[in-house]
Amino acid sequence: MTILVGTSGWQYKDWRGVLYPQDRPQRLWLEEYAERFATVESNAAFYRLPEEKTFADWRDRTPAGFVMAVKASRYLTHIKRLRDPQEPVGRLMSHAAGLGPRLGPVLLQLPPTLHADAGLLDACLGCFPAGTRVAVEPRHDSWWTADIRTVLEQRGAALCWADRASRPVTPLWRTTDWGYLRFHEGRAEPWPRYGRQALTTWVHRIADTWPDRSDVFTYFNNDPGGAAVLDATAFARAVGALGRSVSRVPSGC
Repeated sequence: MTILVGTSGWQYKDWRGVLYPQDRPQRLWLEEYAERFATVESNAAFYRLPEEKTFADWRDRTPAGFVMAVKASRYLTHIKRLRDPQEPVGRLMSHAAGLGPRLGPVLLQLPPTLHADAGLLDACLGCFPAGTRVAVEPRHDSWWTADIRTVLEQRGAALCWADRASRPVTPLWRTTDWGYLRFHEGRAEPWPRYGRQALTTWVHRIADTWPDRSDVFTYFNNDPGGAAVLDATAFARAVGALGRSVSRVPSGC
């Protein structure tokens, strides 16, 4: 049980020289990433759902204990807008089953134009197999109500904490016994880096909310220029400095 630190995706060409050696072929980047980080958030399924064999290939190329969070398809969240969720949820989970024990939480990132609907959310969450960890990232202010919080709590789903411009853009609700946090864009230089104070503040927020035995998944989505790699490493060091358990990160970044 620990704070797991990673990035949103791993296939960024400008990470050469930051995370990946200049001579490392792109086809081996996942193996390189998984040697240095213990978790990643895959956005591939959001744009086009990979086949089960692709998920299985990712399983086989990563070490035991590696965790891959999966961002749910935009067909479910942005096209269907959570309506008629049974088929898209079932298809997502049947494909992602190829990850086996590597499968981590599923992220439902909702479109910013989708207004709150507790019934739709409850029905969607109810379609996931028992034991599936689901994190929900609403992006419209109408979602911040007691009814929505109750649905998340009753379904055992996590409200995804989100940061933009080094500030929370969501309430800091604890709705289950594990957490999920996404860093989208910091305010430090060079853009879109995070400063030390901002990262340390987030470490304290986590420590004040969850005991050390809880899993808290944290992903940096500020990928340009390798900022996500550098900030994830700095964040993990701040976690360790507070005496909390943290997953592995690159030592040379």
